[in-house]
Amino acid sequence: MSFTEPLSLVVSGVTTSLPRTGVEENGSEYLSADGLRQLSASHDYGKRTRRLLRLDSSKVTADPFKPAENVKVSMSCYIVFDLPPAGYSNAEVLAEYTGFKTLFSATSDLMITKLLGGES
Repeated sequence: MSFTEPLSLVVSGVTTSLPRTGVEENGSEYLSADGLRQLSASHDYGKRTRRLLRLDSSKVTADPFKPAENVKVSMSCYIVFDLPPAGYSNAEVLAEYTGFKTLFSATSDLMITKLLGGES
């Protein structure tokens, strides 16, 4: 089952449309028209169930070693749910995620800002 599309991603006040560009048995991919942002959702089933939501982002910027040249750089951010085959309901997992999200997004994402600055 795929998400309703196109997905809308807002970064720094700019909305990017992400239509679905690929579907596999256990996942889907969504890609921006310029190819610079891709969102993927996937599920792996084994001894544990892993559910992944991942954003890959790219941009063209000046090469820090050769400022006259531009290079493409990329980054990723993602969330993984690593679940046992039984023992947690979807409601319980959502409650744990909600608590976690509240922790790291509190005070204008201060915890993430500190993490990106190297704090632990």
